[in-house]
Formats: sequence, structure tokens, C-alpha cells
Amino acid sequence: MGDSAITVSERAARRIGEILKAEPAGTMLRVSVEGGGCSGFQYKFGMDQTRADDDLVIAREGATVLIDPVSQQYMAGSEIDFVEDLIGASFKVKNPNATASCGCGTSFAL
Repeated sequence: MGDSAITVSERAARRIGEILKAEPAGTMLRVSVEGGGCSGFQYKFGMDQTRADDDLVIAREGATVLIDPVSQQYMAGSEIDFVEDLIGASFKVKNPNATASCGCGTSFAL
């Protein structure tokens, strides 16, 4: 496998920064992988005030993203992006490890 770093696109970082401005100071975005969805795994996005010692911390454009160690394994080499299209705006994870994904892009298989 190539580069295993998890990155946040500039677009996503700007949008995360906008969202976090409305939250209490010190709030960060937590991205995790959990079982479920139509393809086996799904991404979960949530606000968190607490950073664990073993979290991966990605800071860019005023945004801070936290990813736990188990989720890091599933997301190695991924890019978190923010896309706007005809069906709306959303965060998308471009995961090179996913062998299949659902039509809406929120769940995946390995």
C-alpha cells in the first residue's frame, strides 16, 4: 500500500472551520468508522470536545479533525472532502481501500 496518511482537502477544512465557529471553543470534528450501512461500514461525523491521547489530529485552515486508531486502519490513505452537487452538499471520504460503496457514498466495504 502507498501513502497511508489521512488528509483533509482545503474545501473540507474551510467547511469544517465554518461549522466549528458555531460550536463552543475547543470543539473538534471527530470522524470514525463503524459497522453498518448497506455496504458493511459507514463513516460517522460528530462534534467532540475531548481529544484522546491516541487520536490522529489533522489541523488545517482553522479546522481540527480527530480520528481514533481503529478508524485510522480503515481510512489509511483516505482524503476527507466536501462536495456540493445537485442532491446537496456533504462530506465525502475518498477511501482507496474500499472495494465497494453504496450509491450515496456513506457506507463502504473492504
